[in-house]
Amino acid sequence: MGGISPLPGVPPRQPLRAPATPQGQGTGRERLGYRGPSACAAAGITYRQLDYWARTQLVQPSIRPAHGSGTQRLYSFQDILVLKIVKRLLDAGVSLQSIRTAVRALRSADLAELAGLTLMSDGATVYRCESPEELAELLRGGRGVFGIAVGAVWGDVEAALARLQAERVDTGEAVGGAGHPSDELARRRQRGAR
Repeated sequence: MGGISPLPGVPPRQPLRAPATPQGQGTGRERLGYRGPSACAAAGITYRQLDYWARTQLVQPSIRPAHGSGTQRLYSFQDILVLKIVKRLLDAGVSLQSIRTAVRALRSADLAELAGLTLMSDGATVYRCESPEELAELLRGGRGVFGIAVGAVWGDVEAALARLQAERVDTGEAVGGAGHPSDELARRRQRGAR
């Protein structure tokens, strides 16, 4: 069905809204997780931003949240994709309320669906566009908008994560990469211990 629409559960030509219940995400395939420093490096954010967004529940890790001091958060590929999109939306001046709505919708969507999606925003509302016709329809109203091609962000995140270490969710075994990038908090702790 054509038309500008939000993620699943909302009629076409409406702002992006989160569906009432999350959809499943292919649980049969091997899942990898990424610790905070790797998530930061791939999303292009600081550890301080990552920590703040997790504590304020803007973007929390779906694999393993932090449970007190010393535990490591573990982020999925989709979490990191959302982190990078949030950064771009914030940099563009989109309202935090719209970003929170977009995050809920992106997190509950099937991962495969996200690759072909373009998010458009006029700064106040985030819309979903899946074709050039939908983009033209959005522009007909004379609004100034900007877009984020989720597929392009996907490629950026995938390329960044290929160089970073991951962790098998089931065993905790380290996979690939040259190691985790330095973590700001760990560096501070080391300096304080000297």
